[in-house]
Amino acid sequence: MNAYDVLVIGSGPGGYTAAIRAAQLGLSAAIVERDRLGGICLNWGCIPTKALLKNAELLQTIRRAGEWGISFDNLRFEFPKIIQRSRKVAERVSKGVEFLMKKNKIAVFPGYARLAGDGRVEVNSEGKQTISAKHIILATGARPRTLPGTSIDRKKIISSSEAMSLSEQPGSMAIIGAGAIGIEFAYFYNALGTKVTVVEMMPGILPVEDREISKELERTLRKQGIEILTGTRVEKIKPGPAGVTLSLTGADGVAKEVTADVALMAVGVQGNVENIGLEELGVTVDGGQIKVDPDFRTNIPGVYAIGDVIGPPWLAHVASAEGIHCVEALAGLHPEPLDYTSIPVCTYCQPQVASIGITEEKAKALGREIRIGRFPFRVLGKAAASGETEGMVKLIFDAQYGELLGAHILGSEATELIMELLIAKRHEATAESILRSVHAHPTMSEAVMEAAAASKGEAINI
Repeated sequence: MNAYDVLVIGSGPGGYTAAIRAAQLGLSAAIVERDRLGGICLNWGCIPTKALLKNAELLQTIRRAGEWGISFDNLRFEFPKIIQRSRKVAERVSKGVEFLMKKNKIAVFPGYARLAGDGRVEVNSEGKQTISAKHIILATGARPRTLPGTSIDRKKIISSSEAMSLSEQPGSMAIIGAGAIGIEFAYFYNALGTKVTVVEMMPGILPVEDREISKELERTLRKQGIEILTGTRVEKIKPGPAGVTLSLTGADGVAKEVTADVALMAVGVQGNVENIGLEELGVTVDGGQIKVDPDFRTNIPGVYAIGDVIGPPWLAHVASAEGIHCVEALAGLHPEPLDYTSIPVCTYCQPQVASIGITEEKAKALGREIRIGRFPFRVLGKAAASGETEGMVKLIFDAQYGELLGAHILGSEATELIMELLIAKRHEATAESILRSVHAHPTMSEAVMEAAAASKGEAINI
């Protein structure tokens, strides 16, 4: 029987990162993976979707080429080649994880894993084998949720996996859910010419984001041609030979129907907690999520859990951070607890949305006295030169001490710019310290400095 110090079940960003960190610390490590190395994120999520979104962004830019004095004739694209490029990118990154496993001397066992107690895991593939480990880390991830009474048939009612691998471009698509996944696919398919309708039960899109930012993005996406129905509940989804029909109740209480070639279910995810032996071993699961302590230990000694399977935030970078912390803790290094108030949240449509910390609404609900600084990209030199003037930087500071509490960006480089503010928040930066940090000119990051200045009534360029 193979024996290791650390055995990780699942090779997504959390799982493979945990295994590598274990190897770096001199622990023998192994991974069990039922599919491709890299998990959902690298194969069917984060990476291939960004490849698709780059195509959409490029098309969007080319269509505006006249603004830069560039003209062309007969613009066209080939949908199958766009999909193929995305799949090739995913395959390349997955192979990169395979290389990392070899480099770090991490054993990889293909197959389905099941906890067998006493530090043992049964792996079922073509045959059955048992592996033992001092520490077992569950990184089994999550899968798409669906609405009650509705199943994803992967033909007319699809998940994100099918949405990024369709053989033919649909003429129309209804997207149920306006979180990051729903909005990103809405942007992609709309840019390619598919008629897109987004249905969201909450009052606005991207419900976890700052309301002002979400409203501005909603306005922009409508301008791009996406139909958005907020405050709207899906009552029934009926697939048929020609497509799918959604029966809806609008914010006004009026019933209506939407028809489309396909419906994309984008209402969130649920942890993969089934059929891995949790019940038999007595691992505590609540609401489909494995319960863990701050060091990611379950209630069973020697068994840990990280990533999507322990609940929100369902983000790849969170899983990776949890994996590193978990391994360092079990190795006796006493790592600093993860600060979940300083996790960047990103949506990769164009314009992009990125945020850290609390929203304006949350700050007010907490009774915090705040100062807000805003700076629109439309008045920024680099934004004007680049033709990327949509959006703003919005910073929320504590009124008494000036500490940065939240940062929210809507703009073409939002997902890159947010990292400056993440470091600022982690180091308890104030409006004054951000303002006095001289930013290069011309750059998009000047909007951060100007937003900090605006919170003090000292903005120069507006």
